Amino acid sequence: MATVSRVKADNLRSFTARLCEAMGTPSDIAEVEAEILVNADLRGHTSHGVYQFPNYIKAVEGKSLIPDAVPEIVNDSPSAALVDARNGWGHYSARRAMQLAIDKAEKTGIGAISLASANHIGRLGEYCEHAAAAGYISFVTFGLGGRNAGVATPFGGAEAVLSSNPIAFGVPAADGRHLISDFATTMLANAKINIYRIKGQELPPGCIVDKDGRPSTDPNDFNAGGKSLVFGGYKGYAFSLLTCLLAGLNGGFDAHKCQLLGSFFLAIKVGAFMPSAAYGQNAASFLDFMRDVKPAPGFSEVLVAGDMERRKTEEQMAEGIELPEEVMNRLRDCGEEFGVDENLETMRIDS
Repeated sequence: MATVSRVKADNLRSFTARLCEAMGTPSDIAEVEAEILVNADLRGHTSHGVYQFPNYIKAVEGKSLIPDAVPEIVNDSPSAALVDARNGWGHYSARRAMQLAIDKAEKTGIGAISLASANHIGRLGEYCEHAAAAGYISFVTFGLGGRNAGVATPFGGAEAVLSSNPIAFGVPAADGRHLISDFATTMLANAKINIYRIKGQELPPGCIVDKDGRPSTDPNDFNAGGKSLVFGGYKGYAFSLLTCLLAGLNGGFDAHKCQLLGSFFLAIKVGAFMPSAAYGQNAASFLDFMRDVKPAPGFSEVLVAGDMERRKTEEQMAEGIELPEEVMNRLRDCGEEFGVDENLETMRIDS
C-alpha cells in the first residue's frame, strides 16, 4: 500500500492558489481554483483534487489552457445562455456558469447554461453543492464522445468512443444535509482508476477490460490500452449519450471526428413552485426518513447521496486531508518548477 500523508486544508489551499498565480492566473481566479480543487480532496475525491495539477501545467505549457482567460456570454436570453470559457480554467468557468444559471432561475424560475471551450471542470458535485447552498435544485453534465474521443466503449461495442461522461444533481434540504449525487457513466472515472494504481489496489470487477477486451481488475491494464465500461449496461450507455447530446447545445460539433464536447448546467428555483422554506423542510424530513430505514444484512446504516462527502469533509478538516505520497511528490515538483517555495512539509498535520 502507498504511503499517505495528512495535510492541512488551509495550507494546501494557499499553496494551490500561489501555484495558480505563478502560472499567470489572476488572484481572484486563482482563489476559486484553489478552493474547488481542495474541496474535492476534502470530500475524499483525490482523483479530482490537487492530484490533477501536473495536467494543468502541461495544458498551460501547450497553450490549451489560458490561465488569465475570463468566460464570455455569447448568446443570452432570460432563462438560458451559451458561455464561452475561452480556453480558461475549467473550475472557475464552471462556477461562473452555475452562478449564471442561478441568477437566471431567480428571475424566471429556471436557468440553463451551455459551456463551451472549457478545460477540465473537475468534480461536478461541487457546482451542485454551490446551487443547493443557495436553495436551488440543480443538474450538471459533462459529455465527450466521437472518433478517438474517449476511453469507454458503447454498450455492445469494442471501440473507445466515449469519455467517463459524469452526471450530477443536487436538491436543497433545510438542515443543510442536501442530496448531492455525482457519478461517472462509466463504472469509474478515469482519474479514479489511476488513484487505485497509486494506492496499489485492484479495481472492483467489471470496471475495465484490457487491450484485448478481457475483463481485468489491474489498473495498469487501463493505461496499457484498456477500456472503461459503462455502468448498468445499455442504461448507463444511454446516460452517456445524453451528456454528449446536451454538450452539443454549445454548437461545437466536429463533423470530421463526429465529436461532441461540452458541459451543461441547470438551476431550478424552488420558490417558482412552492414556498422554498417549506420545500426544504419537506426534503429534509423525507431524506431523514430514508436514513432511518432498517439496514439490510451486511449494512450498518442507510445513507443518502452526499452524506459520505459531508462526513469525510468534517473528518479531514479536523485531522487533515489524506494525500498519497505520490500526489505530494507531484505537488512538490510543480512548486519547484514555478518557484513556489513554500515547504510542503509544513502542510503535514503533525508538523
